[in-house]
Amino acid sequence: MNLFNRVVPSRRHAPAVPPQRPVGAPAPHTAGLPDPGLANLTGEWVVDPAHSRIGFSVRHAMVTTVRGCFPEYESRLYFDAHDPSRSRADITVFTASVDTGVEQRDAHLVGRDFLDVATYPRMRFTSTGVEQAGADLYRMSGELTIKGITRPVVLEMTYIGHVTDPFGYERVGFDGTTTINRSDWGLTYNSRLAEGGAMVSEKVRLQFDIAAIRTAPGAG
Repeated sequence: MNLFNRVVPSRRHAPAVPPQRPVGAPAPHTAGLPDPGLANLTGEWVVDPAHSRIGFSVRHAMVTTVRGCFPEYESRLYFDAHDPSRSRADITVFTASVDTGVEQRDAHLVGRDFLDVATYPRMRFTSTGVEQAGADLYRMSGELTIKGITRPVVLEMTYIGHVTDPFGYERVGFDGTTTINRSDWGLTYNSRLAEGGAMVSEKVRLQFDIAAIRTAPGAG
């Protein structure tokens, strides 16, 4: 709606009374309508690693936040604009690629105290269902596997937009997040602080900043 072109009723006249809806008739559905452009996005997509980030953040020593990402992964996405429940995602992350910007910390994360990448070189998210929760908001249920343990999670996904880039590739953006208890996936290492708190928080926030490219028919 263009607020600058909005017609304001004159104070000299009473505003027109809108027509009354017949008793028992359903109210028109206006809230939560999806972007009409979404109808053109049905099809297969793949995450573009150069413009995406699969990351995490966790409280450290109770007073700071450590952030990291996994730059190496594989993905297959399908988006159904007409029936979002048919949309799906499958993302496999290579755990040895973990990067927090501190070499010593990364070496600890890939070891047996945490990810144990020698035994578990991959972790995986596979969707099991999608529901639309708002105009640009979706809830994607799925199964997250870390260190051989599979548990259900729900991602809150926000649709960012879509474009065709100068090279002719169709791109779509989504931001997703969920928070997990790391001990549920066998990530139990910790040490206690003198003040009584934990060195590493139990809560880990996972972030999926996704820029996907449409897959050409017959590709892959």
